[in-house]
Amino acid sequence: MASSVSAQGLRFPPTLLASPPPNPWSRLPSARAASLVRSPPAAASVRSRGPARRSGAVRSRAVAGASASGIGPDVGDVLGDVRIFTAAGEPVLFKDLWDQNEGVAVVAMLRHFGCICCWEFASALKESKPKFDSAGVKLIAVGVGTPDKARILAERLPFPMDCLYADPDRKSYDVLGLYYGLGRTFFNPASAKVFSRFDSIQKAAKNYTIGATPDDRSSVLQQGGMLVFKGKQLLYARKDEGTGDHAPLDDIFDVCCKVPVS
Repeated sequence: MASSVSAQGLRFPPTLLASPPPNPWSRLPSARAASLVRSPPAAASVRSRGPARRSGAVRSRAVAGASASGIGPDVGDVLGDVRIFTAAGEPVLFKDLWDQNEGVAVVAMLRHFGCICCWEFASALKESKPKFDSAGVKLIAVGVGTPDKARILAERLPFPMDCLYADPDRKSYDVLGLYYGLGRTFFNPASAKVFSRFDSIQKAAKNYTIGATPDDRSSVLQQGGMLVFKGKQLLYARKDEGTGDHAPLDDIFDVCCKVPVS
């Protein structure tokens, strides 16, 4: 019998490692899935490169970034019908999380609730929440795992439970086509940037527990991302290239807190 393979203390059965990553569009009708996939321009940036001198330039670059991410502009229509759960365990549709006409929402797709890098990012999001609130922006954080795992993060970090949602089946991640796999999780060069944030990770780890990790260990191979919506309109999209490769919050502020989105 083949032995399992270990990576950083996590053990994965041979059947998991031998199987290719799931097709993120397999749960969507083929025509609909094709309409959401875009081939990113080779030299395009997924995010803004810094504060723009003019608000119009910032917005233009944000929209271009959404296109370059490979996430189609109409993804809000499909994402809206995906059911996830509140941290309290209540089912809810994405489209019910913010005003689908004029509401602005920052949607942070965390990897999973047992990822220490996600605890660090959730801590940064919590510290930024007053800025989002003052701009009338709804903060939404989604993680892979069951609601009880979400509550562990919310209670121990802590993080506001009314902003935290659980997607145990990774349905929203599939719709968005976020990266998945062993290489992305453990060996992608983009993950090296976590070493420059050692102090903030150490701070977030103060009350960390591996008990927040999903029971389905294949879920730890999921990567996250960041999106900004105005209603159903996608203003910004960025896929995490590897573990800990989070969107710069300054870019998010430029899109949703400085730029008129009407």
